[in-house]
Amino acid sequence: MPVPGWHNAPGMEQIPQHELSRLEAIAGPSQPLEELVARRLGGEPLQYIEGTAAFGPLDLLVDERVLVPRPETEGLFEIAMRMVRNPEVIVDLCTGSGALALALKQAFPSAAVFATDISPDAIEVATANKARNSLDVYVAIGDLFDPLPASLLGEVDLLVVNPPYVSEAEFEGLPEDVKREPRVALVAGPTGLEVVRAVGATAADWLRPGGVLVCEIGETQGIPASLAFAGLPTVVRKDLAGKDRYIVAVKP
Repeated sequence: MPVPGWHNAPGMEQIPQHELSRLEAIAGPSQPLEELVARRLGGEPLQYIEGTAAFGPLDLLVDERVLVPRPETEGLFEIAMRMVRNPEVIVDLCTGSGALALALKQAFPSAAVFATDISPDAIEVATANKARNSLDVYVAIGDLFDPLPASLLGEVDLLVVNPPYVSEAEFEGLPEDVKREPRVALVAGPTGLEVVRAVGATAADWLRPGGVLVCEIGETQGIPASLAFAGLPTVVRKDLAGKDRYIVAVKP
């Protein structure tokens, strides 16, 4: 269906109407609709073309350096919000665009929030989003817990993680627009559980008694992921589609 106010661009009929409306909203002399349509048909995620994505109450910059925030990760945020009250220390591993860390900082302004990522590109985007949303979050580059101050051992009230959890074989079958997102943020290794297990090996050491862990996982990973968190009694929670999606634990 043609978008009102625009001449037909080649391939427009292949794009859903709701996406066309969003492309129309950002089209202009410097970004002709025809060019935007061609980018979308070429497999570029819609949010990369728009340059932003909503996450909870926030509007975040997103591009090819970070994953597009997804409803499943908003589900993680919602679980975390229900499980803690006035946390003092929050840690977000594999922060990507900074979505979870920043949304939690806005929800709990008095908390000290720490966000880490192994990707320099992701750290750049998270830092830009921190400034964009005027939120004071400690953002550091490094692998999982490595960049955190040692003083946080045993002091974390809330640990959230959206790790890479796709296997190398699964990556080949992903939709083309998902493959345009950073592979390092998607693929954990041959099994897909490598990063989850690395988090689980020491997560309990960082949590205080009563501290909460919420970790996103792949839909087939419930049982093996639940066994990866040493010293923590874990529960598998489902997403809105009824699929295993989160490991939740409270440190005894």
